[in-house]
Amino acid sequence: MLENRSPFDNPIAGNASNIGAPPPQLAGARFVLRRKILKLIGAAFYVHDANDAVVLYADQKAFKLKEDIRVYSGEDKTVEVLRIAARSIMDFSAAYDVYDSASNQKLGVLRRKGMKSIVRDEWQILDAQDREMGLIQEDSTVLALMRRFIEFIALLVPQKYSITVGNRPVGQFTHVLNPFSSKIEADFSPDTSGVLDRRLALAAGVLMCAIEGKQG
Repeated sequence: MLENRSPFDNPIAGNASNIGAPPPQLAGARFVLRRKILKLIGAAFYVHDANDAVVLYADQKAFKLKEDIRVYSGEDKTVEVLRIAARSIMDFSAAYDVYDSASNQKLGVLRRKGMKSIVRDEWQILDAQDREMGLIQEDSTVLALMRRFIEFIALLVPQKYSITVGNRPVGQFTHVLNPFSSKIEADFSPDTSGVLDRRLALAAGVLMCAIEGKQG
C-alpha cells in the first residue's frame, strides 16, 4: 500500500540529497530526447541538452521480456550514469526502479498506471521508499481519446504531459511525432528549486520514449 505523501514532508526523498547531486551536464532546464529504431537490435535513446550536445545515451535490446536499460554519459558507453530496471516481466502496470550507477543507490520509482493509460497516459513518481511524490499525466482525457482514434489529431495536436510533485508543477514533456523517430521535448524550467532530481526526470523521459512513444 503506497503512502500518499509529498516529498516536502521528507526533503531527502524529493531531491535524493543523500546520494549526491546530478552530474553537471544534467543541470539544465531543457532537453530533447530522441528514440531511434535500430534494425534487429532494438532502439537507441539520445538525450540532448539545450546546445544540442548528447548528455545521455541508452539502448534497448529487442524482444527482452524484462527491461534493464543502462543509461550512459555518451554513445561510447564508457561511463554508466543510470540503471532503469523493471520489477517484473511483461507487467501491464510496470514499475521501474531507477538507480544512480555510481553509488548503486535507488533514486526512485516510475510506475505506469496501466488501466488509466489505456485512455490517458499516466505515470506515478515514487521516492526511494516507494512513497508517491508526483505524477506525470497526459494533458487532456478528451484529447487523449481523440489522438488514439483519429490519426490526424495525433499529428496536429501532439501529446503533452504535465509533471507535478506535491501538486506543484515542475515540468512538461511534449511528444513530437516523426515518421522516423520518437522525440520528446522536456522542459523543467518551473522546477527552480530542484525538487525533482533530473536523473529521475530524464529516466522518465527515456521510458516514455520507449513505451508511450510506440503509440505514435
